Amino acid sequence: MAQPRLTDFFARRRPGPRAAPPRAKPAWRTPSPAKPAPPTPARTPGGSRKRARPPAEPTRDHPAPPARRRLRLPADTVSSPSALAAPGSPEEATLSAGQLPCLAAQEDTASSKVTLSELKSCLQRARELGARAQELKASAQRKDAGEPCVLEDQGQPAGPCGQKAPAYQRFHALAQPGPPGLVLPYKYQVLAEMFRSMDTIVGMLYNRSETATFAKVKQGVQDMMRKRFEERNVGQIRTVYPASYRFRQERNIPTFKDGVKRSDYQLTIEPLLDQEAGSTAPQLTASHLLRRRQVFGQNLVERVREHHRAFLASLNPPMVVPEDQLTRWHPHFNVDEVPDIEPAELPQPPTTEKLATAQEVLARARSLMSPRMQKALSDLALRTAKSGSPGSPGPALPATPPATPPAALKGVSQDLLERIRCKQAQKQLAQMTRQPEQERRLQRLERLPELARVLRGVFVSERKPALTMEVACARMAGSYRAALSPGEMEKHVQLLSELLPDWLSLHHVRTDTYVKLDKAADLAGVLARLAHLARAEAAR
Repeated sequence: MAQPRLTDFFARRRPGPRAAPPRAKPAWRTPSPAKPAPPTPARTPGGSRKRARPPAEPTRDHPAPPARRRLRLPADTVSSPSALAAPGSPEEATLSAGQLPCLAAQEDTASSKVTLSELKSCLQRARELGARAQELKASAQRKDAGEPCVLEDQGQPAGPCGQKAPAYQRFHALAQPGPPGLVLPYKYQVLAEMFRSMDTIVGMLYNRSETATFAKVKQGVQDMMRKRFEERNVGQIRTVYPASYRFRQERNIPTFKDGVKRSDYQLTIEPLLDQEAGSTAPQLTASHLLRRRQVFGQNLVERVREHHRAFLASLNPPMVVPEDQLTRWHPHFNVDEVPDIEPAELPQPPTTEKLATAQEVLARARSLMSPRMQKALSDLALRTAKSGSPGSPGPALPATPPATPPAALKGVSQDLLERIRCKQAQKQLAQMTRQPEQERRLQRLERLPELARVLRGVFVSERKPALTMEVACARMAGSYRAALSPGEMEKHVQLLSELLPDWLSLHHVRTDTYVKLDKAADLAGVLARLAHLARAEAAR
């Protein structure tokens, strides 16, 4: 394709007489057998000897990118696009150099128009979305204005109104490591940690004969726990462990704060310790702290036991579990929904004489008020007296309707339902009173079917009639899906030999123990026997 010369471009840009249009280079084409080659014009003496390139026919699917950035000429010097020849005609090679930039300029103008329209539509859409967001935000604010938020207990930051507590608090008991037991709710554990921190701070101040005030203890506990500690939490601690501290309101206590005066009353905290006759003042040692912490934890567990007993009494049929045999809570007892502990009353500073009613204010400052203000206070006193009179009793609450069986159990015999409920209650009672040793044995029995399959695969791969205990346990620990130590795996092998002595036997030779397996036995029968033993153990 012919290209304009750089000198022609600057000649057209320079003011003055317009330069002559550039000469088109002759087009050279390779003759093909299908059609004759076009006649080649005669070469002039002043023409260029360089052979012109054949024009590249652009394709619709993959247009060839330009090799260099072309210089675009002004629109007034470009001929109209109607002069262009159809592609494939002989006149295509003799197009003038100014017609191609004109087409490029028209395409850029069309693309800019499309881009501008798209930008306008996007801007309009963004404005509509912004207005919608403002409306939703205003409606949410109006909705929240009528429901005041209440801060959560135990020093936790309050969430938006109407939302539940976080999942790590509502399901805290389910996420505890180790075997299940008498787990405390999350808020009770936070309170136990607060008591431990408070006892540590009070003990430090008490041992150096310094008066422990609530302001000092509050700052120390908040620094240790990174949680808010208020008088309400102190009241809860007093409710759980009444014999732990003595609380008093005292003044003339030296303070080093500008906001607290020496004459102000402050809540003082003193630990209660057993003092032997004739001995000096006892110290709050580490053994005392540990014992007090254990007593506080036992009191918290006892409070949860009371709610658990009420839950068992509400079941159908009701259950009674001896307290000394209870090792875990009922499966349907939601530990984290236990009600919060009500705070006990703490000593308050003595009340000074204050004007509480409008009549007292009127009697004291009658001479200092205008007649209009005296009349307003008199009306307020009358309205207060009327509102304080006892009103009519409220309507009686409707009685609780009797429990009706669900629609899915209609037509089922009541005797069958009672037997199922009794059997389920017995199973849950056995689960609640199961000892830790029995729980560990049951867990091992549940693992034995899969471990038996793994052990037989180890013997088949090793191709030996007997293996040492160390080698067998190491191979089993590497092939089992859960992470078990070799010592724990050895206990499983011993239990397996105890339950199935005809299939697996242990032989002690000097200092080593060898495991011998009957590979000819039916593995399916062995697994069925192990599953039956596990079910029988769980039903006890």
